[in-house]
Amino acid sequence: MNRNLLLLALCQGLFLTNNVVFIAINGLVGLSLAPLGWMATLPVMGYVVGGALSTGLVARVQSRFGRQVSFQTGLLVALLSALLCAFALWRRDFWLLCAATVMAGYYSANGQLYRFAAAELSVPAFREKAVSLVLAGGLLGAIIGPNLASRTRELSATPFLGAYLSLALVALLAMALMAFVRFPPVPPRAAGGHAGRPLAQIVRQPLFIVAAASAALSYGVMNLLMAATPLAMQVCGFPFSDAALVLEWHVIGMFAPGFFTGHLIRRFGTLPIMGVGVVLYAVCIAVAVSGVDLHQFLVALFLLGVGWNFLFTGSTTLSLRAYRPEEKDRAQAAINFCVFATMALTSFASGALVTTRGWTLLNLGSLLPVALMGMALAWLALYQRADQNGRDS
Repeated sequence: MNRNLLLLALCQGLFLTNNVVFIAINGLVGLSLAPLGWMATLPVMGYVVGGALSTGLVARVQSRFGRQVSFQTGLLVALLSALLCAFALWRRDFWLLCAATVMAGYYSANGQLYRFAAAELSVPAFREKAVSLVLAGGLLGAIIGPNLASRTRELSATPFLGAYLSLALVALLAMALMAFVRFPPVPPRAAGGHAGRPLAQIVRQPLFIVAAASAALSYGVMNLLMAATPLAMQVCGFPFSDAALVLEWHVIGMFAPGFFTGHLIRRFGTLPIMGVGVVLYAVCIAVAVSGVDLHQFLVALFLLGVGWNFLFTGSTTLSLRAYRPEEKDRAQAAINFCVFATMALTSFASGALVTTRGWTLLNLGSLLPVALMGMALAWLALYQRADQNGRDS
C-alpha cells in the first residue's frame, strides 16, 4: 500500500470512529431528550439528511477546488458540529442536537467519497484492491468507536457529553493526517471543452442503476438494523457496554473483509461476491429473529457487517465502470445522494419501528429490500450475458 493510501485509510478509520460513536449514542441521547419516544432516532436521521443535502455542494467544491480542500472543509465541519452537539446536550436542547447532526452531515458526505478517492491514488489494475483496503481502514473505527463511546460516557455529570467532545479531537487528528495526502491535481477544463455526458444519460445505464441501487439498499438495510440495535438491546435489559460490544463486532465485520474483498472480486467477479453479500443479509435476519440473547445480537450484526462489505465494495467497483473521469463528480454525487436518501428513511424508521413494532418485525420487514437487491443483481447478470451474446453473434 502506498503512503497516500495508508493515510487515506487512517482517515477512513477516523471517519468511521465518528460514525460509530454517533450511531452508538445519538439514539440514546435522543431518547433521553426527545419529547416523544418515537423521535429518539431523529438525531441519527439528521446526520443522514445533512449528508443527502450536502452531496451537491460537496461535488461542486471538489470539482472546483479538488479533494484536499473539500476533505479538509468536511473535517472542519466535523470539529464544529461535534462541539455543537456537546453544547446541545449540555443545554438539554433536543432540536439543537438535531440541527447539529444535520450540520455534521456535510462531513459524512465528504467521508463517503474517500473510497472513490482511493481509486484515483492507485494504478487502474489495483483499483478494486485500493477501494477495498481504504474501506478496511474502518477497522480503526470498529476498535476505537465503541470503546470511545463507552469510556467517555461518564466523563462528566451529563452522560455522553465527553463522547461528543472526544469527536472534536478525532476531527483535529484527521485534519492533520489528511494534510499529508497528495491527491491528483484537478484537471484544467478548457474553454468550451467537453464535460462528459449529462447526468440523465449516465444514470440510465443498467450498470449504474444496479450499482446505485445496491449501494443505497445495502446501506439502508444495514443502517436500519444497526441504528435500532442499541435501542432494542436497552429494551431487552442489556447494559450499554453490551451494545458497544455488539457494535464493535458489527463494524469489524464491515471492514475486516476489506483486506481480501478486492482480491475476491478480481478472482470471482463483482456480481458473485455481491450475491454472497445478499445471502449473508438473509442469514443475519434469520439469526436476529431467532431470539434476543446477546450472542444472537452479536452474530446477526457481525454477519450484517460482512454482507455490507461485499455489497458496498462491489457496488463501488461496479460504479467505476459506469462513468468517465470527467463525469466522476456528478456521478459519485448521484450515488451518494441515493445512499443518503435511503439512510435518512431507514434512520427514522428504525427508531419508530423498534419502539412501536419491535425488533422481530423490524427484521422481517428488511427482507423486502434484501430481495430487491437479489433481483437487481440477477437482472444485471442476465443483461450482461445477453449483451455479450449479441456481440459474439
